[in-house]
Amino acid sequence: MTEINIKPSHGKGRSCVITRRACFSASHRYWLPELSPDDNAAYFGSCALAPGHGHNYELIVSMAGELDANGMVLNLSDVKKAIRSEVTAQLDFRFLNEAWPEFDLSNPEGCLPTTEALTQIIWKRLQSHLPLVALRLYEQPSLWADYLGNAMDTYLTIRTHFAAAHRLARQELSQEENEKIYGKCARPNGHGHNYLVDITVRGMIDNRTGMLCNLSSLQSLVDDLIVETFDHTFLNKDIPYFRNCVPTAENIALHIADRLTNPISAIGASLHKIRLQESPNNAAEVYAEVPRLEINPKTLNEMATH
Repeated sequence: MTEINIKPSHGKGRSCVITRRACFSASHRYWLPELSPDDNAAYFGSCALAPGHGHNYELIVSMAGELDANGMVLNLSDVKKAIRSEVTAQLDFRFLNEAWPEFDLSNPEGCLPTTEALTQIIWKRLQSHLPLVALRLYEQPSLWADYLGNAMDTYLTIRTHFAAAHRLARQELSQEENEKIYGKCARPNGHGHNYLVDITVRGMIDNRTGMLCNLSSLQSLVDDLIVETFDHTFLNKDIPYFRNCVPTAENIALHIADRLTNPISAIGASLHKIRLQESPNNAAEVYAEVPRLEINPKTLNEMATH
């Protein structure tokens, strides 16, 4: 009997998204020479203080392609070399304002090295070397930017938290009926969570400030409208909206989106997404831009998340 040898494909031709993580430490300062010291301080707050401040940046590079005969989209040694030569070797332990010509403010086209501007410029430096589909740059665990290669759109996310109690129960139902639906969460005296909230905004980066929107203004909106309003409350009783609406994670996320959409628009950005994490096991996400529901979640889910 003749033995037929079938050459293994090792997945050749199948599609996959891979990610590579890289880190660098750098400092920067937000200061525009055309503004007075008072105006710089008013606009950029403590970020305007000399000689600047530093961060431990974390870069997540997402790439896509078909597997080769070796079962790889790319050789990771080549990926590592490209990221190191084009990005981390040039930025690690540097003062970002002086690291790249894009941040030369003596040039009218220069901009500040914000997280969102840095993400976009890193894309431009890597795109000829790697098949990029997404970049995420963490300035710190509570602040990061996403870029998908569209010159019109960059995403900036801030993370905050609040502690609150709630009870899951519909007023028109009996206790027994509520317990059938909500289980222990329907108990009369309620229970509490330490909620984590990620607020993602979308927009174009200003050519000079490097900002999608004023970060201090965004943080103030979130602090005033969400944290101060919800923190240390019993949601069912202290928040009027939830007196007639069950405060599930889904409904809380939706209500946060409703409260923030117009104020964020007023500072020049669009609210893109709210992610509310109720516990390590439960989270709800609301995409505020309804027409984009069919494209952005799929694309953003290809990114590495922590």
